[in-house]
Amino acid sequence: MPMQIETTRAGARNALAHYRATGQRIALIPTMGNLHAGHLSLVEYGRQHAERVLVSIFVNPLQFAPNEDFDRYPRTLEADCALLAELGTDLVFAPSTEELYPYGRDHTTQVQVPVLSDLLCGAARPGHFNGVSSLVARLFNLIQPDLAVFGKKDYQQWRLLERMTQELLMPIEIIGLPTHRDSDGLAMSSRNAYLTPAERQTAPQLYKSLQHMQQQVLAGERDFAALTEQCMNQLTQQGWRPDYIEIRRKVDLTPAQANDLTIDLVILAVAWLGKTRLIDNLEL
Repeated sequence: MPMQIETTRAGARNALAHYRATGQRIALIPTMGNLHAGHLSLVEYGRQHAERVLVSIFVNPLQFAPNEDFDRYPRTLEADCALLAELGTDLVFAPSTEELYPYGRDHTTQVQVPVLSDLLCGAARPGHFNGVSSLVARLFNLIQPDLAVFGKKDYQQWRLLERMTQELLMPIEIIGLPTHRDSDGLAMSSRNAYLTPAERQTAPQLYKSLQHMQQQVLAGERDFAALTEQCMNQLTQQGWRPDYIEIRRKVDLTPAQANDLTIDLVILAVAWLGKTRLIDNLEL
């Protein structure tokens, strides 16, 4: 059966009605499009664990601040759909902004996850995670999937959506898959396309810095503040502009303590290289 592409809520509901009537499991992969191999690995996981796979493609204005890259964010719907069709995706939902936010950006109901929305990336990008959770809550209510699959590159986002789903009693399994990387270790991201050729050669330094921190922690280093400061200084000397590098507890992203078990920790980093904001993490 050919892949369906729907742009309206009504069209998506009609397409999904048959799946539910016949008791088929539905996997949802929310994306902003400009798909790469990391996204496609999420689709492949959904195909293995559900009878039907739906991919949403929507560049969400609520999660961009006025000075961010909403207008220039790559929009490649035709190419994305071709890739998804090859993987056997059942349905692509690619709505307009008006379809999801009929009352406009400034008058729409929003969903906020306290505390987790304001840490780390949330501190640097106020309101960003309210936009993420508001969109995903809409998608969950519309599609009512059995499972939703996210990449762990956006680690805070994954944890926040996991928390939202639990608190709002949504019967949806939230899956987080490991970060998909290029051969040199750079985490795959749609924003990697913004890097100049010279910056692309430099970009893997971020992941190498996290690996070095990991080695030191596993070797017994417990002065986390000194360790993160050292890493920030090294990246700055190499031409980066770090927003933060933190060692946090995985479950709630609160600051790590010296007596925490290593297995419970994650290193999280955001740094600018030129005009490109790169995000990465490494679970310990």
